[in-house]
Amino acid sequence: MYQVTLALASSLRSFERITRQTTSRIARQPPLGHPCPFYQRSSYASGADQIVSAVQSLLSGHSKKKQPVEPPSAQPVTAEWNAKISNYIPRESPKERWRKRNILGTRTSDDRADESKKSLRSGISYSSEVIFEKGHIAKLLPPGQDAFAKQRKSDFVNHNTMRSWVQVLTTPTADTPGTTLLLHFDNKRYLIGSLAEGTQRACVQMGARLLKVSECFITGRTEWRNIGGVIGMILTLADAAGTSAAAGAEEAKKRALAKGRKMGCLEDGGKMQQLEEEARKETSSRLGLFSAPNLNYMLATARRFVFRKGMPVDVHEIEEVREKAGGEEEWAPYWADENVKVWAMSILPRSDALSKPSEPAASVLTGPVSPRKRSIDEVYGRDAPDRNNNTAVTAPGLTQAERDRLTVKAVVGEMFDSSWRLDTLHETPLGQVRLPATMFIRNPDTNKLERYSGPLPDQPLKPGQSPLDPNKTVLVRKPWPGALVESLPPTNPRKEAVSYIIRNHTQRGKFHPERATQLKVEKGIKWNQLSSGNSVQNRDGETISPEMVLGESKDGGGFAVVDLPDSHYLEPLLARPEWREPKVMAGVGAIVWICGPGVAGDARLRDFMGEFEHLEHVVSSPEYCPNNIALDSAASATVRLRQVDPARYTVPIHQNATSVSSPALPKNARAAQRGQMIQLEPKNDVQETQNVPALDVVAIESETSEEVLRLAAGAQESIRAAHSESQLWAATLPQDASRAEIVTLGTGSALPSKYRNVSASLLRVPGWGSMLFDAGENTLGQLKRVFPPDELKEVLRELRMIWISHMHADHHLGTVGVIRAWYEEIHGAQPLPAGQNPKTSFNTANNLAIVSEPAMMSWLAEYSNVEDYGYSRIAPLYLSAGTPARGIKSKLGWFVPPSVLAAQGSGEARMETLAANAAPPSMLNLQDIQCVAVQHCHGARAVSITFPSGFKASYSGDCRPSPAFSRIGRGSTVCIHEATFDDELWGDAQAKNHSTTSEALGIAQAMGAKACVLTHFSQRYQKLPVMEHGAGGGEAVNGVAEAGESQVAETAEVEDPADAQDIPEGPLEDAAASLPDQVAAGEGQRVNLPSSKHANGTLAQEGSGPEAVKFQAASDMKVCVAFDYMRVKVGEIPQLEKFTPALLKLFEAEEKPEAMVVEPMNGKKPGKSKKQNGGRRNN
Repeated sequence: MYQVTLALASSLRSFERITRQTTSRIARQPPLGHPCPFYQRSSYASGADQIVSAVQSLLSGHSKKKQPVEPPSAQPVTAEWNAKISNYIPRESPKERWRKRNILGTRTSDDRADESKKSLRSGISYSSEVIFEKGHIAKLLPPGQDAFAKQRKSDFVNHNTMRSWVQVLTTPTADTPGTTLLLHFDNKRYLIGSLAEGTQRACVQMGARLLKVSECFITGRTEWRNIGGVIGMILTLADAAGTSAAAGAEEAKKRALAKGRKMGCLEDGGKMQQLEEEARKETSSRLGLFSAPNLNYMLATARRFVFRKGMPVDVHEIEEVREKAGGEEEWAPYWADENVKVWAMSILPRSDALSKPSEPAASVLTGPVSPRKRSIDEVYGRDAPDRNNNTAVTAPGLTQAERDRLTVKAVVGEMFDSSWRLDTLHETPLGQVRLPATMFIRNPDTNKLERYSGPLPDQPLKPGQSPLDPNKTVLVRKPWPGALVESLPPTNPRKEAVSYIIRNHTQRGKFHPERATQLKVEKGIKWNQLSSGNSVQNRDGETISPEMVLGESKDGGGFAVVDLPDSHYLEPLLARPEWREPKVMAGVGAIVWICGPGVAGDARLRDFMGEFEHLEHVVSSPEYCPNNIALDSAASATVRLRQVDPARYTVPIHQNATSVSSPALPKNARAAQRGQMIQLEPKNDVQETQNVPALDVVAIESETSEEVLRLAAGAQESIRAAHSESQLWAATLPQDASRAEIVTLGTGSALPSKYRNVSASLLRVPGWGSMLFDAGENTLGQLKRVFPPDELKEVLRELRMIWISHMHADHHLGTVGVIRAWYEEIHGAQPLPAGQNPKTSFNTANNLAIVSEPAMMSWLAEYSNVEDYGYSRIAPLYLSAGTPARGIKSKLGWFVPPSVLAAQGSGEARMETLAANAAPPSMLNLQDIQCVAVQHCHGARAVSITFPSGFKASYSGDCRPSPAFSRIGRGSTVCIHEATFDDELWGDAQAKNHSTTSEALGIAQAMGAKACVLTHFSQRYQKLPVMEHGAGGGEAVNGVAEAGESQVAETAEVEDPADAQDIPEGPLEDAAASLPDQVAAGEGQRVNLPSSKHANGTLAQEGSGPEAVKFQAASDMKVCVAFDYMRVKVGEIPQLEKFTPALLKLFEAEEKPEAMVVEPMNGKKPGKSKKQNGGRRNN
């Protein structure tokens, strides 16, 4: 009984830690007589006060410092919402906002939190109100239209003509499930179509420069197969914008100086500052996304792991019906800017068009609400007051749905353009700090900041620690406001599919100089002004307008992009009045049809093409677009690897011709192809000269040198000669372990590149099934390239578990796509019947376990409100981190939403909830599963899994070398370890919390692994390890000391980081873990935080070409370096070492620059240029 109590207490501590990490600390006063000590701490303010404070912080930025005033008794505290929800026009940088608010270098404490603390001390209860104003509905209108009011008018003439065209970037393939177009102007780019998984990588392959992209027009429905690449795309664009920020500031200064010189105000400091601010707004990066409903909600579900600054993102959702504003033209475009007009068409399928939309379903996370905190949904949308008389007040004219949309837009706006700072700390009494939190103190001797390592509130004292001083002042960081949002307003799947008609503005006519001469207009600047659309005066003082000297204007070239997910959308789409309205269709020369299965052959669509036979029709659908290779560079590399090692590599599965015989397209229609161009100006024309040719395997193989082939043949001969030796080694493995197969689907780090996809490894265990270690973006596409269709079905049927190591986007954004494919294969996309309990109905044959941290589970649960991708059929499990040095093992259990756990009335009730949700490893048909916290980011875990046969696999995820990982992995059959950096880049590995090649091998050797697979590389070609087997380990080779068994510090456990940015990681770093809010005693202070980098860490330069790195091994451990699409059985790993000479020679040849095709800027035949790694270019 005592042991059971200890186990439950340990689980409780673990799950209380989960709750604190993944929920906002928004508390209300306890009921009278409440026994729980949780409520006895005076630091907890009224729940409504804190949530209003969080919402204000999200929507309006941090308020100015005010002198605290004692509130009169019984007076309501009102939160005025004067929100900067989302940015419809460029705005100044956070630095400029701080300067304007006179708080540069500081962050003030929240005055409402001070009032809440006073109310607690005085015993007075105040009600709280959140007020929405009717004017806020304007935030839901199409963005930026005040700035482009002229361009939205039908008679607007564009006098600044420039060439423009549309290019097909992707068609439906395994690599790129959707169709994506790039609209090119010299000054801007626009992405149009699908932003599915793989889109970003395809853009890299095509050489599409996305830095000038400021708007994305997403077609179709909001579902993962259509928008799965949006998060990764935004992160990449945000990082690119951050890189160019300095250049943008310099450009703004130049513009301001030029304008000031022209205006003669260079000596006027105030005027020059104003001009520079205006120029900075013009050059600042921003991104507008147009889509069907629910895209804001989808992005908001990622608030726990996505955080960027300085990249304003405005997501505008297009509803089926939008009323015209007063005075607006009947056929005014939905949106316009200096280049184009856009008409949006939101279409419901015929079966739903006549029915009333259903009420939003309750959130999956909705459950009993904690008496200590409230969600945004509760504060905004509930009429009944709670026990503290907290209510929501709504201005007339704002519906509940509109309030919900405004709320979610606010969260998304804060995710990408927050003014929160990592280096701002707040003085707080130690007794009021809410854990988990990273605390700092000032050294009284040096006055420098140091991490606080003393006793913690509500935590047992460690041996030798002095008692806790609750009044001791520590410095603590407030979490970013988005992390305080526990749950979102409810939503439900939406079926609207969006299409667009996009036109250039009417182009001015040709300038006739003879007319200007006849009208006595002086040649020179006045002619230029007339050409630009401005009136001038002639020599006689008469006003001459542009129409008097210009020829007839020309309708701007245009095209339509139509997305039809299935045939139910055809009739409502074809009946739209826009197709027959000259004010919309004038100048449109082509329609791009993005069709779901079976739509392109529909007779109604063909009849429509016949009616509009004067238009070019480009069809992008699975029936007419073959499953071509879209990632040519990765496929070509794999073809060459197959020449070296045909047992491990095959040509990626693809088809250069459609496999299904479909009726021929009409004569005015053609199939879409990658690279295809639709020229808009100076004339409409579909061009095929830029089409990307299909993969030519024979041509690629012919480029491989004879020396590489000779070395490969020698390696294969060596393998045959060493067959008996390999058999002896395989005999030392557990039963059937030699037949276990590892498929490395993604071996790159941080960002998908042309040659390596992001992290994903498939492990197939005979007699047990398959599991995925991480699932980065487009993992499903990688599976489709490796396995033929029949074998892929088998892989999905045997998939038992997905392990997500941490919440960086490059490790989990492919999870939903894999789950959906599994859901369709196993359950025919049918949800769990109502009334069935997923826990009691679980079995390994029909259910898929997702094991990760609570933030991952919360994301999967919230996203299931957007679409039914199979969440009801999966088993969401949480595995607590063990501490092997203290004998604490990991505990497996069903995920309990933090709000549900926190709502339990007592500690005993919470313990009962946890015990009821505990799950033994045997539920997954496992002997054991253990994980430990590793040094990388908040919540990062390394895992070790023991199968019934005794086969043991350990996976590091991303981390610095971890002694704790080596302990739980002892006796591993195979260790899959990240090796992001070569040994000479050890400083980079230290700074970014990754491992080098030798460090990874040292950990694998320390755990006694029989084999090690290295993956997660930052370079195209990682240095290949050469094992030098000897009697002992630890000898320095190539200047790097290896970690042998004796060198691993047994007691050096990695503490779980309390904040996601305590350890800077890299381009996909986040700062969005759900952490408790802190009640600050003073205003924020900008500080120089102590570095977490190693004292000797230095950033090294990347080494020169491919070479080997020697490693002194103390065992017979076998090693291989992973590449995408590699399939290797554990028993065959010794064979891969034989190919090192051939691979080095192959990499040496591939390092040479390739010829690349440069996109023509004037429609002429393309020339050639040289660029390393090749690829196409789309400026």
